[in-house]
Amino acid sequence: MRVREKYIVITGGAGGIGLSTAQKMLDEGAGGVLLVDLKEDALKEAASTLKSDKVHYVDADVTSSGDVKKYTDKAIELYGRIDVLFLNAGIEGVVKPIEEYPEDTYDKVMAVNVKGVWLGMKHAFPHMKKGGGGSVIITSSVAGLQGTPNVSAYVTSKHGTVGLMKVGALEGAADKIRVNTIHPSPVDNRMMRSLEEGFAPGHAEEAKKGFEQSIPLGRYAKNEEIADLALFLASDESKFITGAQYVIDGGLTV
Repeated sequence: MRVREKYIVITGGAGGIGLSTAQKMLDEGAGGVLLVDLKEDALKEAASTLKSDKVHYVDADVTSSGDVKKYTDKAIELYGRIDVLFLNAGIEGVVKPIEEYPEDTYDKVMAVNVKGVWLGMKHAFPHMKKGGGGSVIITSSVAGLQGTPNVSAYVTSKHGTVGLMKVGALEGAADKIRVNTIHPSPVDNRMMRSLEEGFAPGHAEEAKKGFEQSIPLGRYAKNEEIADLALFLASDESKFITGAQYVIDGGLTV
C-alpha cells in the first residue's frame, strides 16, 4: 500500500499511461483518484474500466486557466487536498520539417505540453502548500533530452517541461513539494501509432520496427512500466528526490 490514503490527480487520465497509473495507485491504496481529460465520454469509459468508487473524473482543457482551476477545485472539493499531481496530458503534433510545420499546430503542442504543466503547478501549489507538501510528476519524454528531426514542436515542448520542473522543484522545496520529470522512450500506445504513421505514411509497421531496433532492450515500453515509475515518485519511497529527470527508455539514450 505504497500510496495509502493519498489523493491523486492525473491529467491525460483517459489515455494509456494515465489509466495504467490510476490502476496502480488504486491497487496501492490511494484514497481517491481524479482523472482529468478533454472528453467526458473517454473519461466515463476510463472510470468504468477502473471499477472503483474511489475514482472521479472531470473534463478539462489543460491549456485553459479556468479549466485547470476547475479540476483543481474539484479535487479539493472531493478530497480536501492534493497529495500527488501527475501532469501527464500531452499531444504529439505532426511530423514535418521546421519549414513546413504548421504554426497553429506548433502553438497547440506548446500550449498542451508546456502551458498545461505550468498551469497545473500554478493552481495546485497553493493547495499542496496548505496540505504540507506533495509530489508533482511531469511526463516529459526522451525527446526532452535529445533532438529528433521533423518533430520540432514536440521536442521543444518536452525540453520545456524540464525547465518548468527545475523551477518548480526549487520553488516548492521549502513547502515539501517535490517535482520530477519522467522521460519515456516510445510507449506502445495511441501516440506512437500516430507518430509511426507520420514518419512512414502507409508503412507504420516498418517504422515501428525501426524504432524498436534503436532501443537496446529491443521493444517499446508498456504503459504499466511508466506507471510503475510514477508510482515510485508518488510514494514516500522517493521523499528525498526532487528536481530529477528519470529516464525510462530501454537504453535508448545511452
